[in-house]
Amino acid sequence: MSRRVRVRFAPSPTGPLHPGGIRTALYNYLLAKQQGGDFVLRIEDTDQTRFVPGAEEFIIAALKWCGIEPNEGVGFGDGPHAPYRQSERKHLYREFADKLIENGSAYYAFDTEEEIEQMRQNLTAQGVQSPSYNAVTRQYMKNSLTLPQDEVQKRLESGAAYVIRFKMPRNEEVKFHDEIREWVSFNTSQLADAVLLKSDGMPTYHLANVSDDYMMQITHVIRGEEWLSSAPLHILLYRALGIEDVMPKFAHLPLILKPDGNGKLSKRDGDRLGFPFYAINWKNQETGDVSEGYREKGFLPEAFINFLALLGWSPGENRKKMSLEEMIQLFSLDRVHKAGARYDFNMLKSLNHEYLMATDDNVLAESIRPQIEQMGMVYNEKYVTEFCRLMKERAHFASELLTLGYYFFEEVKEFDVETLKKKYKKEQRPVFDDLVTVISNQVDFTSIEIEKNIKGFIAERQLKIGEVMPVLRLGLAGTMQGPAVFDMMALLGKEKVVSRLQTSLSYFETVVV
Repeated sequence: MSRRVRVRFAPSPTGPLHPGGIRTALYNYLLAKQQGGDFVLRIEDTDQTRFVPGAEEFIIAALKWCGIEPNEGVGFGDGPHAPYRQSERKHLYREFADKLIENGSAYYAFDTEEEIEQMRQNLTAQGVQSPSYNAVTRQYMKNSLTLPQDEVQKRLESGAAYVIRFKMPRNEEVKFHDEIREWVSFNTSQLADAVLLKSDGMPTYHLANVSDDYMMQITHVIRGEEWLSSAPLHILLYRALGIEDVMPKFAHLPLILKPDGNGKLSKRDGDRLGFPFYAINWKNQETGDVSEGYREKGFLPEAFINFLALLGWSPGENRKKMSLEEMIQLFSLDRVHKAGARYDFNMLKSLNHEYLMATDDNVLAESIRPQIEQMGMVYNEKYVTEFCRLMKERAHFASELLTLGYYFFEEVKEFDVETLKKKYKKEQRPVFDDLVTVISNQVDFTSIEIEKNIKGFIAERQLKIGEVMPVLRLGLAGTMQGPAVFDMMALLGKEKVVSRLQTSLSYFETVVV
């Protein structure tokens, strides 16, 4: 009988969630929604030494902004398998560790950190590369496999410090099917006797991960490529615990690579190349430093997750722009690539422009309202909505709108003088003065009527469009970039247009010889 699909996103609160983490959450979400299953958020905080204040809250807020919300888990409501923080599930893991001890799959190890380090140094001196506590070295260490049983019992009863380690089989092939990489094989001779339960009673990632996936009835483990080397240990743990029949399917996602070279994408690449790294603003509570997020930069969450979905997955037919609903319908693990995907920021900007163009003008106006208020201006909703309609075709993200079209809200700050010198002739000043008079006498100040009157004036004076329109645009905006001149004039209004043109023409006289 087939099981209900249940997937989990299980980040550690050791820092802000990076793009690779968001993509992992997204792929889990897409599979769960497509299969009518459950998407769980589990916080894996067993390593308290690496805990970063604010990281958990950041994870929850980032997922909410991206629109890929779990249906159970930390920050999203309890389900049947609560609690979802591993630090709150500490009492559950001992049972699994004890079972492994009882069936001989794990053992107590009493070695101190100094003794383990001495062992590594000795082996390194003998030419052993990457020495570890394994099937060979455990024979010479202080553990329940080498010590007499009565001494082991005595140490346990006296409260001596110990860890529980997995007894890795010696020279055994572990082969498993990965949903992305197909058949993968590891030899246990290359694997260490991993610690499962630490001396403070907290489980390590490996024990907690397998135990929780089993207890939470997870059917698919979709995680980053960096966890591939942990898979054989996890598979052996399922076998040793006698629960291999409900072991989830594994899928290890490819790396997200640097935009301009080999290697894994990092925050340094964003800093170096000038793009945000995190989904939303991250404030380091220790230093107070703030890292700008895509949300604050003006990117739309729909574009951000669309972009991340394409980093390693192909929906076919060379499709790029897709709604979340379309991604859910099209997603499949067998179309996820094995090779890493380069982080193409220009592609993200292009996608964001497409989503910006499709965004309702009222919604866009509301999104830039805080910026307008910050500039100390009165917020006229109708005016700003029309401004967004005119400007969004020229912007990649919302935060650019006011930068590119500032002249709709304040006077022109600077002019494209080089173009001005080519387009404006001093002897034309009387012609432009007459045109300003025509504009000031116009009653119906709509873009259609403005165009009709100005083109009529040009025809009547036997002028060329190229002699008039560039000067008008420069006079109103200071630049040759921007919306259609007639639309610009209609939005600015007759009084502002006449006043600005008069001021600009006087300035032109001082610039053009």
